[in-house]
Amino acid sequence: MNAPKFWMVVPTLLVAGVVGMAYAKLPPLSEEAKAKAAEVAKKKGEAAKKDRALEEKAMDRAVSRYKKEKGVRAASASSAPKKK
Repeated sequence: MNAPKFWMVVPTLLVAGVVGMAYAKLPPLSEEAKAKAAEVAKKKGEAAKKDRALEEKAMDRAVSRYKKEKGVRAASASSAPKKK
């Protein structure tokens, strides 16, 4: 009965060992690589801000159009005679 539980743990231990060995073999980043990574992160951040600003602008246009169309429909519906 204990054997199946043991065999369920073995793959997990193997994966953890392989990941640990791979991580241990990675060399530390050089100063040049760190600077390049920081520059890339900065560019991604700026692009994300620009994309977010464009998205917000599009949302504002959609909201204003919705309000404009809803206002026109509400005015025409209120002026129409009601059926009894």
